[in-house]
Amino acid sequence: MHMADALVAPAVAATMYACSTVAAGYSVKKVRLENDPRKVPVMGVMGAFVFATQMINFTIPGTGSSGHLCGGMLLSAMLGPFAGFLTMIGVLLIQCLLFADGGLLALGCNVWNMAFYGCFLGALCIWRPMMRKSVTKGKIIAASVIGCVLTLQLGAFSVTLETLASGITELPFLAFVATMQPIHLAIGCVEGLITAAVLCFVHEARPELLWGTGENKEIKEGRFSFKTTVLALVAAAVVIGGGVSLFASANPDGLEWSMEQVAGTSELEASGQVYDTADSIQTTLAVLPDYAFKNSESAVGTSFSGIVGGAIVLGVCVGACYLFKFFRKKNQGTA
Repeated sequence: MHMADALVAPAVAATMYACSTVAAGYSVKKVRLENDPRKVPVMGVMGAFVFATQMINFTIPGTGSSGHLCGGMLLSAMLGPFAGFLTMIGVLLIQCLLFADGGLLALGCNVWNMAFYGCFLGALCIWRPMMRKSVTKGKIIAASVIGCVLTLQLGAFSVTLETLASGITELPFLAFVATMQPIHLAIGCVEGLITAAVLCFVHEARPELLWGTGENKEIKEGRFSFKTTVLALVAAAVVIGGGVSLFASANPDGLEWSMEQVAGTSELEASGQVYDTADSIQTTLAVLPDYAFKNSESAVGTSFSGIVGGAIVLGVCVGACYLFKFFRKKNQGTA
């Protein structure tokens, strides 16, 4: 659901940049008040994991479309809404700048559509209330599916509102909504099941890593150590990004498919100095556009992108933790 620059007017782009920046600033403030240093490696590893899984487009049967994990619900279920949101920003930023996935002008929109709802509404309104008193696999599955469906529906609807506000006449609002919402309902169901599978593994491995279970007094002992659990997630990210990504569906994703149904094309054109500047910057920075070597169709480029991109996301997330002093608030003792 990464929006391209041609789908948003500069004024709408600036507005969504402002909204996403405010949410990011508040998240930085809240995360700096946390005192849980073990979240630093988890934040980096889960960022790399989400980056890798977003490379896997799964086919939606009978539609000719595909979808991929957004990851906001997954990240916030493990890191909390604030650290999860900042991690998603790291993922989307690297995708935009190094891989030209999603427009630079539209980055604020993509952060809002793909990260805000999953990390805040999904975590605070769905995940935490369901997990507060007890955590079971059934609750994890229910919360994951409900949360992913709801937040992806909101994200898809936001895309249609942003194109409406931008005056994209090729995508009439009612027709675009009628196409976007059903396909993203199907995608949300699949994402919910994938999210549930990962969270159920964490629940078995190290249940205390799940966020929002502070009032649950019956947290069981995990099967694996913290280090083993984190390394297992690292290994999964490498395998997914470096290997499974080669088998991703070639069908257009939900947004592209919806555009084809309504406008007859998945790529719209936009002209103007702002668009030209954004495109020039992105073209210069994108060393692996579309997750491949430039001017090459070699599958090695995809594997390389999955592994290196995940490593960069991990480095950015962990580096940000130390730069902004996340999870390092000192305990306030009394004399």
